[in-house]
Amino acid sequence: MTNEGNHSQEPNQGAVFDQHIKHEFQDHDVDATMETMTKEPYVHHVPMMTGGIGYAGVYNFYKNHFIGKMPDDTKLVHILRTVGKDQVVDELILSFTHDREIDFILPGVPPTGRYVELPHVVIMNFRDGKICS
Repeated sequence: MTNEGNHSQEPNQGAVFDQHIKHEFQDHDVDATMETMTKEPYVHHVPMMTGGIGYAGVYNFYKNHFIGKMPDDTKLVHILRTVGKDQVVDELILSFTHDREIDFILPGVPPTGRYVELPHVVIMNFRDGKICS
């Protein structure tokens, strides 16, 4: 029975994470994205040291630097998902044509017109069924 209990948690966290990604990349809806998160989340993009702390910081980052700021041909290809008790880890490839400045990931780099593929590891931590980081 213990395994069933653990297994039943996995789809819920994965579903919340999938909804979060959908709101970010398909819907471009900052408010809906924030609804998938706790009241005091944080986002930390390690390579560029961008993101936000607390609701206002994350909201500002999403609204002004991330959601809706990616090129129109942006694609995510999932490689592997690992689900733990309070964490979902996705390995993925983010690809796009660099047709605009993307300050959260390529700060100060003017559009090159080149096709870009970037491997990513996204670690989402959960608290009470919502994303906290």
